[in-house]
Amino acid sequence: MAALGLLGAALVGCGGGAAERPAPGAAPPAVSHKPSPKASAAAAGPKPARVPTAPPTLAQGPGGVTPVYTRRAKGAEKVVALTFDADMTADQGPRAARGEHFDNPQLIATLRRLKVDATVFMTGRWAEEYPDQAKSIGGDPRFEIANHSYSHYAFASPCYGLPTVAGPDMATDVQRAFDAFRDAGAVNVVPYFRFPGGCYDDAALRALAPTGVTAVQWDVVSGDAFAEDADAVADQVLDEVEPGSLVVMHCTRSAAPVTEQAIRRIVPELRARGYRFVKVSELMGR
Repeated sequence: MAALGLLGAALVGCGGGAAERPAPGAAPPAVSHKPSPKASAAAAGPKPARVPTAPPTLAQGPGGVTPVYTRRAKGAEKVVALTFDADMTADQGPRAARGEHFDNPQLIATLRRLKVDATVFMTGRWAEEYPDQAKSIGGDPRFEIANHSYSHYAFASPCYGLPTVAGPDMATDVQRAFDAFRDAGAVNVVPYFRFPGGCYDDAALRALAPTGVTAVQWDVVSGDAFAEDADAVADQVLDEVEPGSLVVMHCTRSAAPVTEQAIRRIVPELRARGYRFVKVSELMGR
């Protein structure tokens, strides 16, 4: 009998204890039929995933030729894409070590303050030299990073005295830049490429076809490279911009020291004319 008593006590314990049993004749405890938050979520199923929209690109030409985009068709709405080349050549590391500035954080800060969307064509060497800035630019939804090669060497010659990338190495140079952006932690990277110096030929267009990039040129030259007069740069842009224009400027203090000052005049004057600033991906997709 003692053994039976011990067995009964053990079974009561497994059931949660005698205190949890209702007293004889008492009404059973109310049971809530309201599903728990977890159960509701499970019943509703997983939330639909946000699928990022792929940036638009142009189709390759016959035989596999990299397409080239220059501007939006004339007659488009009043939009303009400001683009900034963040130049640093592969052999300029020693100059940076001696204190030369190939970045321009004040320009980026001004674009943010003025709420200007823009595309930065960055070299891989620039991203390696300024990884924190590359990550910051590439993490800001107002900006997108496009490829300006790793080395900033020419893809066709002659080209402003730049060293030349050999044909078989061109695609590798472009991919190396994309790798540098990834290593820096940049997120907003688009499959666009700008030839260093704007120099290219049919051989270069064919060499880059395997990368899948769209080459992006421009229709408005700002003239900010090595300029010393910000008003002259602003005048040139303001005189040449049309609806759908794509402007080339620079994000390099040592080679374009007055760009930020020019932007402070360009942006409000174009807005007063009714223009809106867009990234290349938006301009191309319109």
